[in-house]
Amino acid sequence: MSTKKDKFSLKDKFYMEIALKLANSRQGLTGSNPSVGCVIVKNDKIISIGQTSYNGRPHAEFNAIKNCTDDLNGSKMYVTLEPCCHHGLTPPCTNIIIKSKISEVIYSVADIDKRVRNKSQKILKSNNVNVKKGILKDIINNFYSNYFFNRKHKLPYVTGKIAISKNNLVYSKLNKRITNVQADKFTHLLRYKNDALMISYKTLNKDNSRLNCRIKGFSNYSPKRIILDNKLQTKINSYIIKTANKDNTIIFYNQASKSKVLDFKKKKIQLIKSKINKQGKFDFKTILKKLYKFNCRNLLIEGGDSLTSHLLKNKIFNKFYLYKSPKNLSKETEYLKFNSLDVLKKNYKNKFNLNLFLGKDKITLYKN
Repeated sequence: MSTKKDKFSLKDKFYMEIALKLANSRQGLTGSNPSVGCVIVKNDKIISIGQTSYNGRPHAEFNAIKNCTDDLNGSKMYVTLEPCCHHGLTPPCTNIIIKSKISEVIYSVADIDKRVRNKSQKILKSNNVNVKKGILKDIINNFYSNYFFNRKHKLPYVTGKIAISKNNLVYSKLNKRITNVQADKFTHLLRYKNDALMISYKTLNKDNSRLNCRIKGFSNYSPKRIILDNKLQTKINSYIIKTANKDNTIIFYNQASKSKVLDFKKKKIQLIKSKINKQGKFDFKTILKKLYKFNCRNLLIEGGDSLTSHLLKNKIFNKFYLYKSPKNLSKETEYLKFNSLDVLKKNYKNKFNLNLFLGKDKITLYKN
């Protein structure tokens, strides 16, 4: 129950929880802008809602106000993140809030953007709009961890995943399937929530990967495909190459013949030449910086043992999902073992069990 010291009522928290759900449903789909949820209330009745639009504009506050058919005079706005107060590609949200005669704005956390941080509160108050902040602060700070990381480091937030069998194999030629249907659906949810998906050419060539979101109704929100391929050895007849266009596929490479480069460019692949280190590995931080410039903010990496182990050792992942099946895979013919369990547990010490709805498969989330 709320106490006398608590400036927020249970109703305030209820409305902000709705705003957070609105923001969560668009996470990963708002480009370089954060996903924000907004709820407008008058006389204890919700009169409008808004979310950040796909690709980031218009903002949630603007959408909520424009969606409203009621008189906004004297209403309250609940918004997950501090409203913007600067002129960008769209006018400041503070302008339309003031113009609409909303009497109170309640937001959870301040924006990390220096153009906005704690400035909106002053602007709104100077125009007779009451402002409160800090409601559900811990929960919503956690929700914006990706966005805060993007802004602070100018890099994508990186999520990794790998599936292993009970006997720690990531591949067996005799029985290739590791996880169950529920775990597979969770993978497609991760693809929906990330704007780019990376694999190596070895994984692509072995599996003829599609790298799309196959949740019904969400295929249009499949991530951009990113391939690491030092010498352009990706099979030219693979699904990824056949379905490539100038906007959905990037291949990072280091050396290849002019004819091979031309072959890939004819297939509308965006090729980016990138450095490799003395060990023959890509300079991954350079790749991340380049992806950030291409508006990649949330990167999912579905690597095999070699790529995943390299990135775990170098602490590239912000968080990592380990899928573990209760069944053993065959070692009778060709197989691959996951060799970095100890590295994962050492470098990513915060772990959370997520196998609530995934049958007997266990998914553990590791964070550093």
